[in-house]
Amino acid sequence: MKPAKIRITVLLLLVVVLVAAGYFGQGYLLREMTIHQLLNENKQLKEAITNLTTEEQIGYAKVIKQETKDGKLVTTLRFVETARSDKLKKILEKDYTIEGDIVHFDALIVKFDNKMVMDGKERAMYLWRRIYGETMAPQNGFAIESPGAEPARYTDLLARLPIKQRKMFWSNIWDLANDVEKLKQDGITAIYGNAVYSKLKEGLIYVFKISPTGQLYPEVVPDM
Repeated sequence: MKPAKIRITVLLLLVVVLVAAGYFGQGYLLREMTIHQLLNENKQLKEAITNLTTEEQIGYAKVIKQETKDGKLVTTLRFVETARSDKLKKILEKDYTIEGDIVHFDALIVKFDNKMVMDGKERAMYLWRRIYGETMAPQNGFAIESPGAEPARYTDLLARLPIKQRKMFWSNIWDLANDVEKLKQDGITAIYGNAVYSKLKEGLIYVFKISPTGQLYPEVVPDM
């Protein structure tokens, strides 16, 4: 083989080795990255959290029907989760049947302090967890969002992050339901068990609003 061809072959092999090393090296870093590194070092994630806007309404519920079965009142209701950018846009809609007329709507409020945002102002997100009646234990309630999964209201929030990092973020955010201080060192805390409950009646819509202090409350309006 001529010297020129040998040099070209060596250079090609070197390029292949470098590309392979970069590919597998990047994969290794992604596998080894911890949630704390992701929260503290990823600029795109901090930008996404900073872009969270103040929310005033996050969904509503209405009674489909109420009837007596075996001597007990049963309520069938429709729960609707609305988009962050459009209160009229439905992004999740589910029907539930609950014994009785008092229903609890359980949400997880996640708060980000100035460690996680770029303008120094706190942000918050609201994750719907479950629905349950007064005769049910909360842990036996019906799920609204799937724990660990990316919530319907925030599907666009982390669009710039790799899928593996998005899954890591949401998995750890949902874990706050069991340990609210798990990510406290990173500037993230949660309020769990923030259950809004109401005695539901037909002909009314229960709009879930957010107070200036960040708490959920139902605003009752007639069903048009």
